[in-house]
Amino acid sequence: MPTAAVQHEFTIRRKIFTLFGAKFHIMNAKGDVIGFSKQKAFKLKEDIRVFTDDSMSTELLAISTRSVIDFSAAYDVTDSASGTKLGALRRKGFKSILRDEWMVLDPNDTQIAAIKEDSTMGALVRRFLPMGNLVPQRFNLLDGADNQFAEYHTHFNPFVHRMTVSVYNTCPISPHLVLAAGILLVAIEGRQKQ
Repeated sequence: MPTAAVQHEFTIRRKIFTLFGAKFHIMNAKGDVIGFSKQKAFKLKEDIRVFTDDSMSTELLAISTRSVIDFSAAYDVTDSASGTKLGALRRKGFKSILRDEWMVLDPNDTQIAAIKEDSTMGALVRRFLPMGNLVPQRFNLLDGADNQFAEYHTHFNPFVHRMTVSVYNTCPISPHLVLAAGILLVAIEGRQKQ
């Protein structure tokens, strides 16, 4: 556990009973809805949008994959208002079969951090044991020296996929990129466990 204080905390909750695509509410530490995300269904390329609320009138972020089929897909994260690329998230293909790992890239595609699942044993239990999906998942956002900048953890609930993202005050990465990673983890990892 890091000694740094939590600067930002978000909860991402996957909406149940959605016919097409996936929808997520983003809440602050007080439980107020501060964002809404929609993942389009039936798209060959992943396309997730983040809005200020569920009216979807103001788009904040776009998360989109670069190619149609790629086991190590890269997801570009773009500020919708300015069109500026904030960075990218790339899954570590075969390495993620046993234990999920993502690379966090800057706008020039240079790796600046990694998101790693908490433990190999926990990952194996989640993947291969019956009802293993009931074991909460935890990820850590780390730099190359294993300094922890944020933590992502799911909550035990067999019906609602919910993840809390705790960002520490030592985190040099844009909070929007950290939040985008959380949304991707809920959307992509959550879908694999259904």
